[in-house]
Amino acid sequence: MTRSPLELPADAAGWPQFLAQTVDASLAAARTMLATLVDGTDRTAEQVLDLWNDADAALAQASAAGHLMSEVHPDPDVRSAAEAGAQAAEDLATERGLDRELWEVVAAVDPVGLDPAAQRLHDHLLRDFRRAGVDRSADERERLRTLAQRCTELGLEFSRNIREGSRSIRVRPEQLAGLPEDFRAEHAPGDDGLVVLTTEYPDLIPVRTYATDAGVRRDLTSEYLRIGWPQNGPVLAELLRLRAERAGLLGYPDWPTYDAEVKMIGSGTAIADFVDRLDELTAQPAERDVAVLLARYRQDDPGATAVTAADSLYYDQVVRREQYDVDAQEVRGYFRYPAVRDGVMSTIGRLLGLEFTAVDVPSWHPEVEAYDVTDAADGSALGRFYLDMHPRAGKFNHAAQFSLVPGVAGLRLPEGVLVCNFPTGTMEHDDVCTFFHEFGHLVHEIVGGHQRWVAFGGVATEWDFVEAPSQLLEEWAWDAGVLSTFASDAQGNPIPAALVERMRRADAFGRGAWTRRQLNFTALSYGLHATPPADLDAYTASVDERFGPYAPLPDTHQVTGFGHLDGYGSAYYTYLWSLVIAKDLRTAFGDDLMSTAVGRRYREEILAPGGTADAADLVERFLGRPREFDAFEAWLAQRA
Repeated sequence: MTRSPLELPADAAGWPQFLAQTVDASLAAARTMLATLVDGTDRTAEQVLDLWNDADAALAQASAAGHLMSEVHPDPDVRSAAEAGAQAAEDLATERGLDRELWEVVAAVDPVGLDPAAQRLHDHLLRDFRRAGVDRSADERERLRTLAQRCTELGLEFSRNIREGSRSIRVRPEQLAGLPEDFRAEHAPGDDGLVVLTTEYPDLIPVRTYATDAGVRRDLTSEYLRIGWPQNGPVLAELLRLRAERAGLLGYPDWPTYDAEVKMIGSGTAIADFVDRLDELTAQPAERDVAVLLARYRQDDPGATAVTAADSLYYDQVVRREQYDVDAQEVRGYFRYPAVRDGVMSTIGRLLGLEFTAVDVPSWHPEVEAYDVTDAADGSALGRFYLDMHPRAGKFNHAAQFSLVPGVAGLRLPEGVLVCNFPTGTMEHDDVCTFFHEFGHLVHEIVGGHQRWVAFGGVATEWDFVEAPSQLLEEWAWDAGVLSTFASDAQGNPIPAALVERMRRADAFGRGAWTRRQLNFTALSYGLHATPPADLDAYTASVDERFGPYAPLPDTHQVTGFGHLDGYGSAYYTYLWSLVIAKDLRTAFGDDLMSTAVGRRYREEILAPGGTADAADLVERFLGRPREFDAFEAWLAQRA
């Protein structure tokens, strides 16, 4: 019997009890079940795995609620308590992986007669025990435990410093020239006559895109690139050093080699090879794109010698307006948050055969909305999700999907949360793409969250595949037929197909520079972990010098605000690796993105299995062939 959705507190006073029941009590239950596993009782293979799974489900619930609330709850005391719960969950996972008695119980299981999913779980458990170091000496296991716990503390601190590290500048009202009228109306000067601009996305992106005052663009971008500095410098340095020590104790030459072992890419050297392959593919297209931006920049400033991050978005939209007849301010006039929200859900619902129904239930903030998910064909309940979509103080300041309730077949339905920082009014088209992207993670969490074994539920595929389904769904943000169903101007006129076609052509411009910038992040993420440098800023500068594509801004410290270095570690390559796969998956839809037959097959063959099969096998089953690089190369080579 499936349990009812998780009940959240109806008032502020209920949150300490919620954390006690959902995090603390779940951790206690997990500990009890793990202790039961080693109580000497003779159990069948299936009984051992079932008991492990029950403990895993309790641990996953504690971890999900702790991590989510530490990032989104408006009360700093609740965030702090939730962070402590998340730390406790990670510590228990570490203890479990190093427990020799547990390992001996699992290793003694005879997998003969188990179904394929159970056998896969057993194989993964033995693999994970080995990777935790359970077979090492007692002293080594204790050191590994200490290292893992300290890495968790450092990761949480690194993320907290970014989350709470918003910066700002103050400018005169006339320095908002070029920015949209609604933006200027929302940014009235204070008592001192100055306007405050923050590094949060609803300020940062419009300023970088539209502000004609180069000084304003530079100052705000520079502040953004100082988020987490100086606090995160020593935090990151220690985190990198301890990850390297963990890998060495476990017999690996470096952290990327250890980390990549359980991913599609397979090895650390394969990451380096992937970087080199993309380096060759992107160098000339990026150089060509940046040259166009610089030439246009010099029309405004003949002395300009380089394009920086403070100039790139601005001159990108200038070139698109002047050379491709795409005015970004005109485009954003067609995208209003409520319509985009409804349009994204309607589009994905029709494509995948899902229905989303708003429900009035308590949450952690008045702006958060909740929806129940059902199967459109038979009305069966599939899960629930929450939308926390606008910025506020102390909240996670990027865009991501979080689990709230990990689903378990027959026990509880999955619940997920989108956490974004969109404006409440008009949105950039890039915001629309991000919405489709993050909603892709959400439907993967919900549709894939119905496995017997919690370890395979939701987005529990190889980590370097997890972005592919979301990157695929960004394609729908570029389809004129799709956009016409929800994108309209103030008078209600749908976005013209001709404008969408010009947007598509303009999007081909800058593709080389965009991909090169992602490659920069990829190389930085990998290189920091392959050989942790003594000087983080100097190493970042060396990566910028090789990959660019934009000149660095002086006295900035990008690496301390690079949040993916916590969760993704050395695996930021995931985004480009998954993009290659996403472009290949796109070929299955041909000329009809709204083919419900292909959409339903995609739901069943890519999303619904969760982690019950290797991602490469899921892709090959869906495409009817092994994955290829061709579609990505064609996309990258496309000229405007």
